[in-house]
Amino acid sequence: MPIKTAPEKKTADYPRIVVPPPGPKAQKTIALDKEYASPSYIKEYPLVMAGGMGAMVEDVDGNRYIDWMAGIAVSSTGYNHPKVVAAVQEQAGKFFHICGTDFYYDPMAKLCERLSKLAPGGAKEKWRVFLSNSGAEAVEGAVKLARYSTDRHALIAFDGAFHGRTYAALTLTQSKAKYKNGFGPFLPDVYHLPYDYPYAGIDGIAAAKRLFEREIGAKEIAAVFIEPFQGEGGYVMPRKEFLQAWRRICDENGILLVFDEIQTGVGRTGKMWAADYFGVTPDILLTAKGLGSGMPIGAIVAKEKIMTWKQGTHGSTFGGNPVGCAAALATLDLVENELADNARKMGDRLITGLKKLQQKHECIGDVRGVGLMIGVEFVKDRKTKEPATELTHALELKAFSKGLLLLSCGKSVIRVAPPLVLTAYDVDKGLEILDESLSELA
Repeated sequence: MPIKTAPEKKTADYPRIVVPPPGPKAQKTIALDKEYASPSYIKEYPLVMAGGMGAMVEDVDGNRYIDWMAGIAVSSTGYNHPKVVAAVQEQAGKFFHICGTDFYYDPMAKLCERLSKLAPGGAKEKWRVFLSNSGAEAVEGAVKLARYSTDRHALIAFDGAFHGRTYAALTLTQSKAKYKNGFGPFLPDVYHLPYDYPYAGIDGIAAAKRLFEREIGAKEIAAVFIEPFQGEGGYVMPRKEFLQAWRRICDENGILLVFDEIQTGVGRTGKMWAADYFGVTPDILLTAKGLGSGMPIGAIVAKEKIMTWKQGTHGSTFGGNPVGCAAALATLDLVENELADNARKMGDRLITGLKKLQQKHECIGDVRGVGLMIGVEFVKDRKTKEPATELTHALELKAFSKGLLLLSCGKSVIRVAPPLVLTAYDVDKGLEILDESLSELA
């Protein structure tokens, strides 16, 4: 059963703005946060959440919103899904922690088995799993694993990449200068190449040849870290040929292909992994975000022949937390049985609606995506494709004032990454609000 504080969700009840945000209760929380929280937090707009149900969010003043961003693609099963809540409550009633690095417990063993069997490429070979707290921690571990497994040191990542804010992850990250300014030096021997960006006319395949000819030999590379569908960099969907080319390069040179599926995985593209959609199997897959429906958990999923590090060479005090594992198992059940299919159906509905808005609003340059991972790129002029940076931020605020939660990325892209439980009502009403907001801003 949903927790008692969860609001009942009725179509007529949302979205609704009863007090222009931030309301009086929200203002108190915001003031407290500004007084004591780290100034590094971004805080896109003054939402102070109180609860939610499905893809509806309610704030502390009673305003209700349609959620098209899912806490940055994290709340995969929406809010207060009864099966996830029940799994969390049941495990919490047993024990919170015992440390999976040193001891055994059933939820951890079962989640490792489940992720291994769900790995891309079917059952062609065996995979092993290391559980972490987060996506950034999974990236850190994957850097260690790649260097340990290959006995090489150099790494390749891509322009626009976001892999996290801890040190190895931040070295790979290349989406915004402010993430790195003042924090160097970073890991040596990390090379960034152009990411395949069809709308911007960037061919990501040709760059590898130039790197190997001019900077470093391919036999020096331990791993290539790729988001198979780039997130923070602008929800950029590459050509399948781009990923296929890197699979071929890696095979020819003994390089490990690492797919960062922290944002793309667990049903977001309408398949369990973006790797399944593109038909390219990596050597290592990283997941987090939507894996636990909001509970902090991540994983390194690697082919058994690669995950050969010795006992004690890597560990995590909280990685594979029992409650997080329970949430992940319930989430995977839902994604496999119903939500991946819903992501495909609602994604098709969204893309159709967004392309109709593209015909109406000249500021929409491109609509791209698959499943419920969709990028809407805004431009000042469709011919020059100059980014409309100010517009995306204004659109976030305007839509928020009308009851729709949006989040930008890249230079001028709105990412549409809602909970996978999104309904036809959530799609159509959200499109209506987006249309109104763009008309008013124009």
